[in-house]
Amino acid sequence: MLNIALFGPPGVGKGTQSEFLVKKYNLFYISTGDLLRKEIKAETKLGTDAKTIIAEGGLVSDEIIVQIIEKTIKSNSEANGFLFDGFPRTYIQAYILEGLMIKLGSSLDCFISLEIKEEESIKRLLNRGITSGRSDDNEPVIKKRLKEYKEKTLPVLNFYKERQNYISVNGLQNIKKVSEDIERIINERLSKKLLNIVMFGYPGSGRGSLSKALSEKYQLEFVATGAMLDDEIKKKSEIGKKIECLYESGQLVPDEIVIPLIEKKLQQSNNVRGFIFKGFPRTLVQSYILDGLLKKYDSYIAKIFDIKVDTLELIKRLDKRSKTDSKMPYDSSTEKIVKRLQEHENKTIPVIEKYKETHDVITIDGMPSLNLVLENISKEIENSFKNLK
Repeated sequence: MLNIALFGPPGVGKGTQSEFLVKKYNLFYISTGDLLRKEIKAETKLGTDAKTIIAEGGLVSDEIIVQIIEKTIKSNSEANGFLFDGFPRTYIQAYILEGLMIKLGSSLDCFISLEIKEEESIKRLLNRGITSGRSDDNEPVIKKRLKEYKEKTLPVLNFYKERQNYISVNGLQNIKKVSEDIERIINERLSKKLLNIVMFGYPGSGRGSLSKALSEKYQLEFVATGAMLDDEIKKKSEIGKKIECLYESGQLVPDEIVIPLIEKKLQQSNNVRGFIFKGFPRTLVQSYILDGLLKKYDSYIAKIFDIKVDTLELIKRLDKRSKTDSKMPYDSSTEKIVKRLQEHENKTIPVIEKYKETHDVITIDGMPSLNLVLENISKEIENSFKNLK
């Protein structure tokens, strides 16, 4: 996901550049003014509250604004990201947006400020007033707007400078050159973003084979808790012995064993393009732990897939696997297979439901051949991340 805030004084050309960015990167455009008008027109609860405040001459509260923005983000999860035009306008709103992004498991990738001198801004707006007939494009009103912009925006600029995701662009250049500068900045940011994918699916859905194939195709680090735990068993370590006993009884390995192994894997993986997680998170608690682990690397989950396969087909596959070298300990009997499937149902399905509230969880039909399923997942990844080759 790519999230951008585009800023600049009146007359700098934000509208033109917004159109370019929305089309180029498949972003959803967020303008608080537009969203408010939409809510008011639809006569929603938030829209009605805002209309009442505006009718009384007041300013719509940040509490209403942030609820509308959160609602918009959640209802447009198919977008590759969001472009915020003129938000946040204040230092407080900057903190609000940061908190909202954390809640949604994302972050603001860059704060782009288009900059021109005040005289140029006045000149452009006066010319616009002549051509468009806008009554508010006169010198006294323009100067008041510019004064208000400077007073309110300076603290916001400093907020993002401190977080090192503030970038200024010379707005005096021609439109094409400004677009090229912005595109270069965003592509640089995209090249540094980790592509973190979580693969869900019942045992037997093929998520292991698919995860390995995707890790090779997109040069991602494969993080499989099962493989890590198996390594400990092969080493015959004390942890490995505990894991083996848990496997034999069909139980999940506790977080006290799993988390240190995953953290070690992340620490040792330098200069990677991203991670693909298979078998983790399996519980709600683990989902919060993963968010925390990725946050340490200033990263987050970019894509989530849920592989769906009919229950009878799952049992057939697991029974077939039990007769091969790739069998898992819980494949040894139908009773253990059913128990493992039930455990997934009880503990992991709630995790998927939780992610559906904050992420675009993509359901993939796992019944066709492995190659076809891989192709379908690859299309979803490449549609969202245009810079992947």
